[in-house]
Amino acid sequence: MAVPDLELKRRMEAFASACRRKGLKATHQRMEVFAELAASDEHPDAETLYQRVRERVPAISRDTVYRTLATLERKGFIRRADAVTGASRYDANPRPHHHFICTSCGLIKDFRSEALDDLSIPKSVEALGRIDTAQVQVRGVCKSCQKKAKRDK
Repeated sequence: MAVPDLELKRRMEAFASACRRKGLKATHQRMEVFAELAASDEHPDAETLYQRVRERVPAISRDTVYRTLATLERKGFIRRADAVTGASRYDANPRPHHHFICTSCGLIKDFRSEALDDLSIPKSVEALGRIDTAQVQVRGVCKSCQKKAKRDK
């Protein structure tokens, strides 16, 4: 599903501003990769992003897209949302949220939960190292797959 235009504009402005603060050049390629990711809430994989960006920027290479994603993840602009199977998927939603992951089709959807946001990190985990973020992944079967399974019976 497409992100509303106002939210996309907010994400792009925040990205450009954060690039300046972090000393990262907001190159045309970086802006295009981030824009494609920020424009949707479907959590695409790197190959899907490459194909979509290439429609607008035919000269962009697969390597540039992959390196851009790695840089944006390392700098904290995007997060990896690991699916049940297949390639890693990416998320540009900067707001606190968690993921529902369908174990049948791989659908990844964002959801909010104050209760999960307020979970405390156990001391045993804190003893392993510094915690930067915490996110819950809820895995199950989406409504669409449930309906399909019923039809297929």
